[in-house]
Amino acid sequence: MSSINRVVLVGNLTRDPELRSTQGGTSVCQLGIAVNGREKVDNEWRDRADFFDITVWGNLADSCAQYLAKGSPVAVDGHLRLEQWDKDGQKHSKVKVVADNVQFLPRAGGSQQQQTTSQQAAPQADFAAPQATFAAPDDGIPF
Repeated sequence: MSSINRVVLVGNLTRDPELRSTQGGTSVCQLGIAVNGREKVDNEWRDRADFFDITVWGNLADSCAQYLAKGSPVAVDGHLRLEQWDKDGQKHSKVKVVADNVQFLPRAGGSQQQQTTSQQAAPQADFAAPQATFAAPDDGIPF
């Protein structure tokens, strides 16, 4: 029997990305995102936010640290990882998201067409923002 461990989240960064490197030189970036939703409580709809810690590795970690900031909208495709540790004799655990892909989304307040037009009118820089990929898994479910 096979197992599936996939998560797709779309939200906004709650803090600036935190970039570090392992002793071997691999980049690792920590992101925090808030995902907004609604829930019905006592026959009344209320807004709510869920907060997730995201870990991004390698070149994508470098790109996230360079191009994202607090408030940036992103789509994250990844998998869940359970981390466990002992502190002062007590066991602790936390579920984190390890990103496989991060898509940098346009900021709210302007359509994609407006952003494309303003980018074309702006002077060209010596670099181009990375085109991170985001592809939802094709699981055959029609909804």
